[in-house]
Amino acid sequence: MSENAAKSAVASVSSAAPTGTQKAVRWHPPSFDVRVDDIPIPQIEHPDDAIVKVTLGGLCGSDLHIYRGHSGVQDVHICGHEFIGEVVALGSSFGAESAKGRPPLYSHLEVGHRVVSPFTVNCGECSVCRLGYTARCTGSLLFGSPLLNGGQAQYVRVPKAGGTLFDLSEPSTWASSMTEAEKQKALANLSDSSLLMLADILPTGVFAAAQSINHPKVQPFITGKPWPLCFSSASVPEGLEILDEDKVFTAAIVGLGPVGVCAAVSLLDIVSTRKIPFRIIAIDPNASRREKMKAVYDTIDEDDKAGGEFVVVSVDEAKQKSKEWTNGVGCTAVLEVVGNTSALELAYELVRAFGVITSVGVHQQRPLPFTGGNAYDKNVSLDFGRCPARAMFPPAFDLLVKRQDIFGTVGQPASLIDKIVDFSEAEESYRAFDKGEIGKVLFDPWK
Repeated sequence: MSENAAKSAVASVSSAAPTGTQKAVRWHPPSFDVRVDDIPIPQIEHPDDAIVKVTLGGLCGSDLHIYRGHSGVQDVHICGHEFIGEVVALGSSFGAESAKGRPPLYSHLEVGHRVVSPFTVNCGECSVCRLGYTARCTGSLLFGSPLLNGGQAQYVRVPKAGGTLFDLSEPSTWASSMTEAEKQKALANLSDSSLLMLADILPTGVFAAAQSINHPKVQPFITGKPWPLCFSSASVPEGLEILDEDKVFTAAIVGLGPVGVCAAVSLLDIVSTRKIPFRIIAIDPNASRREKMKAVYDTIDEDDKAGGEFVVVSVDEAKQKSKEWTNGVGCTAVLEVVGNTSALELAYELVRAFGVITSVGVHQQRPLPFTGGNAYDKNVSLDFGRCPARAMFPPAFDLLVKRQDIFGTVGQPASLIDKIVDFSEAEESYRAFDKGEIGKVLFDPWK
């Protein structure tokens, strides 16, 4: 649709958004300055838009890059890329004859439906989206940036909403390993605070774990066959068999913020379910984060973490444990979920030759702490980048349902969410989160 046609079509929206002003948490340059401002409620600007009344918005570690002034951003904007809420207005594309052949929500989404959004806009119609690489949709925009206002507000405009949102009121529109009845039952018992984790942190943790365990260089540990026979149905010649000690998958997780905890929970679920012998080193220099990870691990049933060893350690302890467990060889996979050069430097130090580093931390402009020569010398594979959160929603949802003992509580030792606050605590929440004094915080815009 041309720009002029789109603008003219806005006049025929299927429903109108509320008017007036709303409260929103906005970042002001140059750094460390967030304020609760009264600003206009967003309106439908394009036929594919939806307006969502936010019930909860999340404070994420990625928000801190702009908060600290590290992203080169200069424009005032509404913060936050995690939100859940209720649809209050839809553009004219929804329910129209033209919706046929487009993503299902253009036919099924209605005002009043409960929705959760991934942290980026995804059209669902380009080749990139069709292949599942939704984070890099050709029309992608990041919520909580100067280009698109975020979800720490009472209302948020969602562009390309039919390809972006997940309709929690109509679960038949998305895949799951569960039956439709099981999905309906699960959704009826899941709180908004739990479901909000599907916006970013849980899909990203699942993505990091899946990227690592499914990497080609990890397959000898999965198949019990040496490289490259691990990709073949051919039998292993006598004398070339892998020993049992060679089959142990050793991984390190650098960073135990909310995403790191999600990655650990996901990785434990994968290796225990698939009965892969494992050793996992969970690392953070912050003692309170280590205690949170220990509490989460202790909460998980023995059957769901069987088949290996799991330790939570400081940086120096991690180096020693890696040497001890691998006879100095190093970890098969390292999941880096921090997003700074010191974390990457540690990841490179811990990874073995022919290992893989999976980095889902949001890195800025500083150069990598190792050279191409360093990577060559270790035959190390580097996987970088943003999680395709919308594509990862189905496995993340299944894990969310399975692990409600962790994801379904607030304010407990093993809870991923520390507290839910109103906007009056926004400034202090950002400060404390930046200092590592608190964990995951959610904002209730209507308190």
